[in-house]
Amino acid sequence: MLVVGTQPDVTATARTVVGSRLDAATVALDPPFAVVDLDAFEANADSLVGRAGGRSVRVASKSVRCRELLRAALRRPGWRGVMAYTLPEAVWLVRSGVSDDVLVGYPTAHRAGIAELAASDELAAAITLMIDSTDQLDLIDAVVAPGARPPLRVCLDLDASWRPLPGLHIGVRRSPLHSPADLAALAAQVVTRPGFRLVGVMSYEAHIAGLGDAPPGRPLYGRAIRVIQRRSFRELLRRRAAAVRAVRAVADLEFVNGGGTGSIGLTAADPAVTEVTAGSGLFGPTLFDAYRSWRPQPAAYFATSVVRRPGPGLVTVHGGGWIASGPAEPSRLPTPVIPPGLRLLPTEGAGEVQTPLAGAAADRLRPGDRVWWRHAKAGELCEHVDTLHLVRGESIERSVPTYRGDGAPAFL
Repeated sequence: MLVVGTQPDVTATARTVVGSRLDAATVALDPPFAVVDLDAFEANADSLVGRAGGRSVRVASKSVRCRELLRAALRRPGWRGVMAYTLPEAVWLVRSGVSDDVLVGYPTAHRAGIAELAASDELAAAITLMIDSTDQLDLIDAVVAPGARPPLRVCLDLDASWRPLPGLHIGVRRSPLHSPADLAALAAQVVTRPGFRLVGVMSYEAHIAGLGDAPPGRPLYGRAIRVIQRRSFRELLRRRAAAVRAVRAVADLEFVNGGGTGSIGLTAADPAVTEVTAGSGLFGPTLFDAYRSWRPQPAAYFATSVVRRPGPGLVTVHGGGWIASGPAEPSRLPTPVIPPGLRLLPTEGAGEVQTPLAGAAADRLRPGDRVWWRHAKAGELCEHVDTLHLVRGESIERSVPTYRGDGAPAFL
């Protein structure tokens, strides 16, 4: 049975040591606030590069949402380029000097962003748009005619889901381009249309990269996931190779992108792939506690204050309801990790205004004490705070704005 608010992979002693450092570094701050442990962040960045097996790693901005930390990752050997999640964000990142190589990971319908992109040779050279249909090309042409703009870079999105039987779809619902023939047909249309340049192919195996194969307390389910992932990846290897060959027959591709933190080693071993994407592994959120192949070091935390004690073995903290996107289930709840020995109540979960916690540690806590949490997903933590305090050892090295605190344009 899944127990809400557990963290099986890190010992209580280790978490207590981390908590002592974080408490010492942030003693002057009032919760709620968020921190990033720079030593863990940098160790994760280097480990991801090592797992990429010589492929360059593109940083997924959605999982970081902080320009200073994007720059910090890109300064490290092996990291190159950004995968953005919207076109306005991509424009902002290029204009602010974060990167001159930004792949927008999803198709865009942002007309003002398209117009701005089409009006700038610098942006057109730095930003690659994602497409999976000629309808998206038609939308771009309707905003700015081909003759009135520089050629725009585009990337084709190959669906990586597994369809072992008719009507059975295993994976997320993304691109309609599933077969090599689908990709080849769209590639042939792109290269004949003025105003576009086909430069890349992407396929994101979300059912492997984004689905832990060792869910706590569910060994049979984990075994089933591993079987599905192995078989689906073998199928994807053949299909992606054929699709890339078909596209290369009509276009001089600059890159073939794939993977995510949870599949980086597997994806990098695919000869058809030239680069991999990762982002969540820099922060190490709790969803990645459910992976066998590699678990990042926890690097991002947020703090709340104890405000009352409802009874023996119980404390209440202010706030705490920082819920992750995705299916409504316990895996999307934040996890109280420091001090060890606290858990959410299944009947209440994590609340917007207050959150009750139970466990042996509760009787040692008093109003004003801190509880440290890990978020279920990486970058979504930054939607709740304006600032990330970057901790080294027992001190704050510097404090930097998140997207929310940095005057970023509205992205979603």
